[in-house]
Amino acid sequence: MASSGEFVNYVMELLAPAGRVASKRMFGGHGIYLDGLFMAIIVDDELYLKADEATKAAFDAESCAPFVYSRDGKSMTMGYRRAPGDAMEAPHLMLPWARLALQAAVRAQAAKEARVKKITRITRITRATPKKKPAARMISSRPAGKKRPM
Repeated sequence: MASSGEFVNYVMELLAPAGRVASKRMFGGHGIYLDGLFMAIIVDDELYLKADEATKAAFDAESCAPFVYSRDGKSMTMGYRRAPGDAMEAPHLMLPWARLALQAAVRAQAAKEARVKKITRITRITRATPKKKPAARMISSRPAGKKRPM
């Protein structure tokens, strides 16, 4: 699952017209960030771009295979699609695909922030809600063993 440094550098050059590109080694491959958003992965010298429900059709139209890996003997599919072959030829051909991946990354980040905000709000509410105190015990003013007059 290793990726060569030369291929990573080439991908960064392809994506440069779309914005500020950075790479980070992870899990035997590389994660690619565009303007600070995680938008692609490189595994075995293959570029996979972030895809979601809104962009999946465009990748399907170009027969871009999803990224699949094996975990505990099961095939796991992630939300990344192989970059189209012709897009790998030149930056101007990659640009529309990079924009699609970036849009998917923006939506994913917004969804993540909304989940974190909801969890934070719920946590604040549960912490702010006072715990119920047990009911006060009634203490009799009569000495023990004395019965109430009838």
